[in-house]
Amino acid sequence: MNMLCRVGQIRRCAASLSQTINQVAAARQKHTLPDLTYDYGALEPHINAEIMQLHHSKHHATYVNNLNITEEKYQEALAKGDVTAQVVLQPALKFNGGGHINHTIFWTNLSPNGGGEPQGELMEAIKRDFGSFQKMKEKMSAATVAVQGSGWGWLGYDKQSGRLHIAACANQDPLQGTTGLIPLLGIDVWEHAYYLQYKNVRPDYVKAIWNVISWENVSERLQTAKK
Repeated sequence: MNMLCRVGQIRRCAASLSQTINQVAAARQKHTLPDLTYDYGALEPHINAEIMQLHHSKHHATYVNNLNITEEKYQEALAKGDVTAQVVLQPALKFNGGGHINHTIFWTNLSPNGGGEPQGELMEAIKRDFGSFQKMKEKMSAATVAVQGSGWGWLGYDKQSGRLHIAACANQDPLQGTTGLIPLLGIDVWEHAYYLQYKNVRPDYVKAIWNVISWENVSERLQTAKK
């Protein structure tokens, strides 16, 4: 009897431990809204405080919340072996996951002390692959302005060739997940990123955002991508 009691107790402890581990794992997997390293008004006059506040605390927060909900449903579908449900959830996973990935990069690409021109290895790579910094800016600006509807313009790194490339992605499609390019610099051209200040004149917004680009951050991303 004592042996049976001990076995039962061990099983109960194991079950409790397993449940605790699962809860901890689930908690660790929860995505959170990253803090900005600058105030909402710090990028003015190029991007005003109202846009930044709404963009970060509302739009990005919504992607994070929906991503967590979608991942929870996806885990349930995996546990049940429900392939149909998994397929149905994939567009939401891509959209909200991409939104979280893209914006997390975007905030760090911006800085109140940004603008000007990059230095060092990044500048040399830009000159090599585009001819000049000005030509890169013009090409990326044109590709970004030309995005139909909502999306992003990107400067990315191709690890295979070791070269920089410019690409545009629709909606919240993440650059690396859809093109294989490692994202270095992204420009958000969803209307919520600029409409309150620039109305429907997207080219003015794209022109202005170069004044707050953190080339230090872009350079760090290039160094990481090359490893």
